[in-house]
Amino acid sequence: MKVLTSLSEFGRIRKGCVLTIGNFDGVHVGHQEILRTARSLAADCGAEMVVMTFEPHPVAVLYPEKAPGVLTPLPLKLDLLRPYADNCVIVLEDNRELLKLSPEQFIDEFLMATFAPRFIVEGHDFHFGARRAGDIETLGAFGRQKGFEVVVVPPKQMTLPMGETIRVSSTVIRYMLESGHVADAAIALSRPYRLLGPIVSGRGRGRQLGFPTLNMARPEQVIPAEGVYAGFVEVADDPDPGAPGLSKAERLPAAFSIGEIRTFEERHPLLIEAHVLDEPAGDLTGKWMVMEFVRHLRPQHKFTSPDELVAQIGRDCDQARAILNEYVQGETP
Repeated sequence: MKVLTSLSEFGRIRKGCVLTIGNFDGVHVGHQEILRTARSLAADCGAEMVVMTFEPHPVAVLYPEKAPGVLTPLPLKLDLLRPYADNCVIVLEDNRELLKLSPEQFIDEFLMATFAPRFIVEGHDFHFGARRAGDIETLGAFGRQKGFEVVVVPPKQMTLPMGETIRVSSTVIRYMLESGHVADAAIALSRPYRLLGPIVSGRGRGRQLGFPTLNMARPEQVIPAEGVYAGFVEVADDPDPGAPGLSKAERLPAAFSIGEIRTFEERHPLLIEAHVLDEPAGDLTGKWMVMEFVRHLRPQHKFTSPDELVAQIGRDCDQARAILNEYVQGETP
């Protein structure tokens, strides 16, 4: 998969491609349907499929104070796009001049001049151009004028455990995570939510209690609500999930804790910790870790004594082990 970041590289793309444009944060089931549609269309007409995404989110460039939380930092996003983007991903990096183009200028001066696409595949809520002034209807009108066809992919729906049906979106997934509903988020994503970050030295409190942890530096991603979770960890030297190190990393069952220190200290820094269930992880400071969230176990609360905390952690680990064993069995064909 080619990853192009410079305007000077875009000439390598054949004219008449099948193009899809979006932030694709999360690469959720709605995004996946758009990507599958574009790939199938490209295969049918013998054209190159091109995925165009942004780094960072355009809102973060123009209005940093309004920027949404990130679900998938660029290394994770590229890894998730890899199965769909067989040929090429364009990453537009903080291109303010491009974001200031009117919808018509964006079509004429950038898309037509650079790619002359044969098809553009988008969701129904697609917007483009300065101030997001262009929408899917605008795009269709330009297509009829300029000679490209617009394919609109309907939104994906999901049914929550309580029976409510909702439209999948990155915004909804952020809300799910921030309220601790990681299992619901996994349905919308078609996989468990993942945090990626470097492993840092902890305070050794977990080791003293008999439950050593791997500690993650606070990532620039949406962090699930404070609580205890069952999940998996992967550890590698390289932060790129597509690199040989992390792509071949062993997936280890773990219990996660996200929250502020309340039992032992008055100050309350946020800690992101993973206790590997099957075997001691050792000192892995300086390596990179992915935390994969499967199920929320309980909220955080203050314990009256270390013994009470140890007993609860033991119960958490037993519950996490049972949940993850069942989860792995469900994954096995």
